[in-house]
Amino acid sequence: MIVINGLRLPLGQDGGMAVALALKKAGLTPAEVASAGLRKVSVDARRKPPQLVYSVALTLKDPAREAQCARKGGDVRVLTPTEFTLRPGAETLPGPVIVCGLGPAGLFCALELAEAGYAPLVLERGPAMDERRAAVEAFEAGGALSENANIQFGEGGAGTFSDGKLRTRIGDALCHRVTARLLAAGAPDDIAWRSHPHIGTDRLRDVFVALRGRVEELGGRVLFNTRLESLEVSGGLLRGVGTSAGAMPCGALVLACGHSARDTFEMLDAAGAGLEPKSFSAGFRIEHLQKTIDAGLYHEAAGHPALPPGEYQLATKVDGTGVYTFCMCPGGTVVAAASEAGGVVTNGMSTYRRDGENANSAVVANVDAAAFAGPMEAVAFQRRLEQAAFAAGGGGYTAPAQSVGAFLTGQASLAGLAVNPSYPRGVQAADLGALLPEKMTKALRGGLAAFGRKLPGFDAPGAVLTGLETRTSSPVRVPRDEAGESPAIAGLWPCGEGAGYAGGIMSAAVDGIRTAAAIAERYRPPGR
Repeated sequence: MIVINGLRLPLGQDGGMAVALALKKAGLTPAEVASAGLRKVSVDARRKPPQLVYSVALTLKDPAREAQCARKGGDVRVLTPTEFTLRPGAETLPGPVIVCGLGPAGLFCALELAEAGYAPLVLERGPAMDERRAAVEAFEAGGALSENANIQFGEGGAGTFSDGKLRTRIGDALCHRVTARLLAAGAPDDIAWRSHPHIGTDRLRDVFVALRGRVEELGGRVLFNTRLESLEVSGGLLRGVGTSAGAMPCGALVLACGHSARDTFEMLDAAGAGLEPKSFSAGFRIEHLQKTIDAGLYHEAAGHPALPPGEYQLATKVDGTGVYTFCMCPGGTVVAAASEAGGVVTNGMSTYRRDGENANSAVVANVDAAAFAGPMEAVAFQRRLEQAAFAAGGGGYTAPAQSVGAFLTGQASLAGLAVNPSYPRGVQAADLGALLPEKMTKALRGGLAAFGRKLPGFDAPGAVLTGLETRTSSPVRVPRDEAGESPAIAGLWPCGEGAGYAGGIMSAAVDGIRTAAAIAERYRPPGR
């Protein structure tokens, strides 16, 4: 297969024109091509008017001809698929493989292990998807918070109630394996070629359920509403685990607990896993009208049917503190993401169509790990921010909110809003800057001004801020060696975002696959 990149076309031209341009660029005729398809489509909004930039993949009837085309250099290259196979090792597993957590890391790890015959047992502290969804909807409608069935916990993990974003910077060849599995489970076809692929919350739920079903078909088991509570360690070796359903023997424990499993972090720290504080970020959600973002990005081309809802990714530094936007949700809503009583947490969500009136994203400032003497201090810092937001909202999980203009001048006001806040539990005017350390508040004010210079309308006074956003990533890291195993507790395999090794659906899934491969490389499947 050869790939031809950098194919620029004006708005309104379709993929057929991109293929024709690719053939011309590679010096090929249609008769030489066995198959052709889009590999990536992106929007270059830096030009006026914006252009669509295509990447096209061609499989030729004569493979030798592919090498000849690639020798042209430039934007034409040969793409060699990366093969991945779990190769079982020789050692006998001292007990069953247990995977803690059914988010992307745990799910993809369990799927690889199940396919290879390891019959993993998955523990998920929250419920299956239907029960979880009902609990989330009840909380959004004003009901009680369930601390084990919410936007953080339950089948699919925290990413289930987001945008289903698959964009990642890791550049790992296994990303294609993840994409293929998602497609086979019912994800939209366009995740294979969009430059910023997303599945959408509405469709991601069904995809995760289908993948879990595949694990079970292959001999894996999933225990919902089952929390990991303790480790049985003897001589530095993991022998078993204690759970809310009782004690269980364990030969290898994949720790894929997610970034909000604070009680699990406390247990691991007490068990001697050697947790370390990790840098993370905190701030708030900003909402604009989607048409404001579209106009700022696309200018006079805004509204063109060939253009997707506008999205952005902005970053700057203010007095040495990094400030950036995170988890941008075009046409989405701000969601109530609390998982502990007495704390307010915000996040963002979009459906596949991204057709809501508002756009939202996190605007956050870095929190350096060096600020904390130990890992649980980092967790305590997050918790204090969430409790302060709960109090500022007046209790009842109403969120504190403020117009951008009021935040920049330090006033607790929602006057002059041009955007209707979408947070489902309601908002209360408050000074968000007073809830954060002074250094972070100063950095966020400077960041908003800088982003307004990059994206017209971003710092418009009538945009709304809703707080606080604290769960951007895990505040701790569970150390692991080059093989992927804990150096402190043999048999413990830290994995994914909660353990500090991923950020987002794609990177967490890849880390899960690599953890499965590391376990398989050492041990042969049970019964073989």
